[in-house]
Amino acid sequence: EGVSLFRGWEKNQGRGCSQEPRRSMAPWRDCKAWQDAGLVLSTTSNEACKMFDATLAQYATWTNDESLGGIEGSISKLQAADPNFTMGHVIANGLTLIGTGSSVRLDRKLDGAIKKMSVLAQSQPLTEREKLHVSALELFANGELPKACDTWDQILHDHPTDLLAVKLAHDTYFYLGRQTQMRDSVARVYPYWTQDIPLSSYVKGIYSFGLMETNFLDRAEKLAYEALAINQTDAWSIHTVAHVNEMKADLKSGLAFMKQTENNWKGSDMLACHNYWHWALYFIEKGDYEAALTIYDTHIAPRCQASGTMLDIVDNCSMLYRLQLEGVKVGDRWKGVNQLTKKHALDHILIFNDAHILMAALGDKDQKTSHELLTTLQELVQAPGENYELNLGPRLGLPLLQAFVEFENGNYDKAVELLHPIRYQLVEIGGSNAQVKGCGMVGLFQMEIWLAVVCLLLVPQEKQKLAGEEMSAGGHGEGTASASKNRSGSGVGLPSHYSIHCKPLLA
Repeated sequence: EGVSLFRGWEKNQGRGCSQEPRRSMAPWRDCKAWQDAGLVLSTTSNEACKMFDATLAQYATWTNDESLGGIEGSISKLQAADPNFTMGHVIANGLTLIGTGSSVRLDRKLDGAIKKMSVLAQSQPLTEREKLHVSALELFANGELPKACDTWDQILHDHPTDLLAVKLAHDTYFYLGRQTQMRDSVARVYPYWTQDIPLSSYVKGIYSFGLMETNFLDRAEKLAYEALAINQTDAWSIHTVAHVNEMKADLKSGLAFMKQTENNWKGSDMLACHNYWHWALYFIEKGDYEAALTIYDTHIAPRCQASGTMLDIVDNCSMLYRLQLEGVKVGDRWKGVNQLTKKHALDHILIFNDAHILMAALGDKDQKTSHELLTTLQELVQAPGENYELNLGPRLGLPLLQAFVEFENGNYDKAVELLHPIRYQLVEIGGSNAQVKGCGMVGLFQMEIWLAVVCLLLVPQEKQKLAGEEMSAGGHGEGTASASKNRSGSGVGLPSHYSIHCKPLLA
């Protein structure tokens, strides 16, 4: 219940959900099989163990298996088989938390589920590994993400083939922007993943992503292709190759690769939207905005509306923001996105998410949601407790979000004032290199707002010229509105003559 990372999978069935179990090389593991693997599960129900395995496999492959009813179906079967199976509660709660679409602060049902898991753990004779899994989720739910990662790494020290710990640590390090730790967490256990272990090829893909994020591009690409040689439907390894081509600015190879492999990865319904986002990035870099917008309208937007997951939401916001800043008229598309994002304006789970939610509110001219997002974050950071993201609020989160508002209002000097002191710390809010650097540019993250910063810092004479033009155009600031509109006339982005000076920076 409430597996937010994968919610809405049934609506995507016509968009390529898996018709068959992805891991057909072996049956789902029962109690004895888990014990033989050195990963004892404290239940006597073979069905519960098998459905735990099925849920884990879908998480690792980014694919809801229709024959099981997707992840929600396999968790439902798991809980019916043994309602008191603590690791069953762990995987259900873990997938909800890692989706970052729900928090225990606002979601009473999730808060109750975490408390129930904790009570069960205290009332049963669990293994030390299982107890640590419970502790890690308690820490994550409390916003203590770095400590949760430490706990998962502690599990992996003694149990290197615990895939749930591998994946949850990997994803959380990603949220923290800790790329080296994300790589090393997998690197330490990778030698233990022999070919006979179920899903071992997917660990290659996970490791390849960490290598790519730390600029070992050739090694990352080689490992990703090794994984794809074993399973060509491995959407995460496809994703690594997409990143490698992006980081190498190899648009030709990137576009060809995504087109040639589309039928292999579009069935991975939990990651397909994001891979389409990568495909559209190549078209934006190429200047083919019509093709990028076509991908958005055909694939990215429909999948987001169907799933409502946070990963799909941030991809939607990022894509529209990038296109808009390139001068593309996005019309009323922000309205549909904002209807999804405004529901999360008070979540404040990740600063990264807040920034994208704010993009949508600003794009839809929804001042009420923008105001609520900023004011509630300001209130929460006054007493952050142990919450890692809220502790980032005063130093990174609030300046970043306010910079978006200033940029929207055409106050580019103020946006620079806010962003310049934190420009080297923004990696701490998470995201990949492609998201952080945005289409090959030095800069912010997942959107081209940093283009404004670069231009205003490097071309001060143009800033002065613009100020003069504003005064001569209307006096007393009357020319500001027209001067601040971009090529689409949307009121967001730089004046068009700034783009002329900035274009060489993209080379």
